[in-house]
Amino acid sequence: MTRTLKAEYLLKPDLVFLNHGSFGACPRPVFEVYQNWQRELELDPVSFIGRRLPSLLEEARGKLAAYLGVDSGEVVFFTNPTTAFNMALRSLNLNPGDEILTTTFEYPAMEQAWNYLAHKTGARYVHQPTPLPVASKEEFVEALWRGVNEKTRVIFLSHIAPFIALILPIEEICQRARAAGILTIIDGAHAPSQIPLNLAQVGADIYFGACHKWLSAPKGSGFLYARKEVQTWLEPLIISAGWVQEKPLPAPQAPDGRSWLVHFNEGQGTRDPSAFLSVPAAIEFQETRNWDAQRSRCRQLASETRQRIHAMTGLPVLCPDSTDFFRQMVSVVLPETDLGALGQRLYEEYHIIAPILVVNGFNLIRLSFQAYNDESDADAIVNALKTLL
Repeated sequence: MTRTLKAEYLLKPDLVFLNHGSFGACPRPVFEVYQNWQRELELDPVSFIGRRLPSLLEEARGKLAAYLGVDSGEVVFFTNPTTAFNMALRSLNLNPGDEILTTTFEYPAMEQAWNYLAHKTGARYVHQPTPLPVASKEEFVEALWRGVNEKTRVIFLSHIAPFIALILPIEEICQRARAAGILTIIDGAHAPSQIPLNLAQVGADIYFGACHKWLSAPKGSGFLYARKEVQTWLEPLIISAGWVQEKPLPAPQAPDGRSWLVHFNEGQGTRDPSAFLSVPAAIEFQETRNWDAQRSRCRQLASETRQRIHAMTGLPVLCPDSTDFFRQMVSVVLPETDLGALGQRLYEEYHIIAPILVVNGFNLIRLSFQAYNDESDADAIVNALKTLL
């Protein structure tokens, strides 16, 4: 059996950490690379930022793009998915009555941003009811598509829904939206590394994600992918040295991708790029540790733990036990109880960290299994719930 990699992570040894999905956890070898980049920057700041940084960023971005299955001219670094998303959102040209279609279980930070834009432009942010529990991908696609009409301009979805932890059928939806002339924006915060990812096959117009979560890169490393066809209307949140105004257009054209890269990679003012430059080390860390086997082991833990808890409670599952619907992160339905007290006791009495949520009327505990988790962690949460519930 594939061994756990707990010794390679910096987590406290007495912690039963089942919440990798929130902020990730950086392994020691990657964190050391991150700190080395910070030291190199401070040894000669002017030379590092003024001379070396553009080529270093280009190399790191190229490795990330290859990992994501796209051209390096289609990916730029952002400090986190929220910032990347806000840039794309604020670049949209929406009119009163236009509609953005989404589900009823998206991430609150994204919900707030869409509500802000809808209020500002007069557009409507529409939550389309979709089945939960989910029986099939086809059922989900058809339910979502019933919300599409002649006013739909954008479809916004998570690739892996953050709280219910379900993999959504993004490829099918993006393909159908492209044929209908509808823009797709996908929140991929939980996808990179948790599932094999080829953004060229996914087919989204805009896709943003995190490197600090399942890829286990340092905090402050995220990205935005944009198809070349949509790059021309994307505007940076920060106007700085990288901006190139081309008359008479309101935003610069970037047919070769170069202006786009300057705007979003180099023209952002002074910042610490160490997290970006450490992303290749995170990719290499996983490549050299048989990550497919780690993913498979963690997926088995997630599946078995869900089965054990549901056998105890007798409650329904959110989806079939299929890799089409969940991998290393799974949400399990809990009975009626004081959820706040439950979470507090799990942490204080059992040193277990796992988010407890209410989504669409379901009480849920979300369990994340990463390369540092093993059967003892699964036993810990099952036994604790058996006592506390």
